[in-house]
Amino acid sequence: MNRGSAVYAILFDLDGTLVDTVYAHVLSWQRAFAEAGMPIDAWRVHRRIGMSGGLFARAVAREVGYPLAAEQARFVQERHGEIFQQILPERRALPGAVALLRQLREAGVPHGIATSGRRPDIDASLAALELPPDMVVVARGDVSRAKPAPDLFFACQQRLEVAAEDCYVVGDSVWDLLAARRARMFGVGLLSGGYGQDELLAAGAYRVYRDPAELGAALDELGVLP
Repeated sequence: MNRGSAVYAILFDLDGTLVDTVYAHVLSWQRAFAEAGMPIDAWRVHRRIGMSGGLFARAVAREVGYPLAAEQARFVQERHGEIFQQILPERRALPGAVALLRQLREAGVPHGIATSGRRPDIDASLAALELPPDMVVVARGDVSRAKPAPDLFFACQQRLEVAAEDCYVVGDSVWDLLAARRARMFGVGLLSGGYGQDELLAAGAYRVYRDPAELGAALDELGVLP
C-alpha cells in the first residue's frame, strides 16, 4: 500500500517528556507511602513512574511485599497529589519542549498529549507548555485504563483523526513504550525522565533522544514534516 500521502501524528507523554516533574513525583510517592507506614526506596518508586496512579500504587506495594487495601491505595494516591502540589507548585518545561510544540503547530503536524496524570494535577504542567486552547489533551480520567494499557494513546489518536499506524509516541519511560507497542504505534524515547537509552531501546523505542530540544532538531528522522 502506498503511504506517501499519509498524515503522521506525534502523541506525547507529559511528565518527564515535556515537563521536568519526574523526580518530584518520585519524592511525593515516597513520602505518601511512608505516611501510610510503608517506607520504600526511591529507586523502586522511580522504576514505576509512568504507570497510572492506582496501578502504580499496587505495583510498588507488591514489589516490596506490602499489599495495599483499597482504602490505603486511595490514601496514598490522594497524599501523593497533595505532596506533589506542595513540592512543585510551579512547573518547568523541559529544554526545547515549548519550541518543539510550536514547531509542530506551525508545520501543521497533528499532535497531542496523552498522560496518566489527572486534572487538576496536570493543569500547571500544561500551562508551562504555553499550549493553545484547542490542543488535544487526554488525561487519566478520560479512559478506563492507563499505561501500560494503550487506551490513552488510542483516545488521543482518535481525537486527532489519524490512523494508529501513522502515529509516533514520544515518552520517557518503558511504560510509555510498552503502551505504544500494544497500540502498534512507533515509540520514540527521551532520556529526560531518567531511564537509560538501552532500557528504552529494549522496550521498543525506534529512536532515543536526550530531550525535546534534541528531538526537535531531528524531526526529519521521523518523516513527520511536510
